[in-house]
Amino acid sequence: MPRVKRSVNAKKKRREVLEQASGYWGLKSKTYRRAKEQVMRSGNYAFRDRKVRKRDFRKLWIIRINAGARQHGISYSQLMHGLKLAEIELDRKILADLAVAEPKAFGALCDQAKAAIEKAGKAAAKAEKKAEQAAADA
Repeated sequence: MPRVKRSVNAKKKRREVLEQASGYWGLKSKTYRRAKEQVMRSGNYAFRDRKVRKRDFRKLWIIRINAGARQHGISYSQLMHGLKLAEIELDRKILADLAVAEPKAFGALCDQAKAAIEKAGKAAAKAEKKAEQAAADA
């Protein structure tokens, strides 16, 4: 079996890692061993922080929606419940954008949510009253 010469492949692999590490501080951008460690660590950070970014944006959207909702006299949780009852399916990203950029449109959504909550409350009271009458008749 002939001897395998790996020089070209090994240099290519090292060059790719060093290119990925360009811009790192000190030996992390110059020596293969340190660069390889840092590139692996950086990849782990990038993977982790892509998940964290999603969490952070969701938190930001909730804060903005809550601030806008409280200006219209309703809490965040009541707003979300009211929108669900009113069958308005807008995600938090869109709601946050409306709260910041279009306060009048967001106010209309808050009013619809309030109306849906009131309607559901009246329906629940009516059903409770019926149940009491049925129990009294029996």
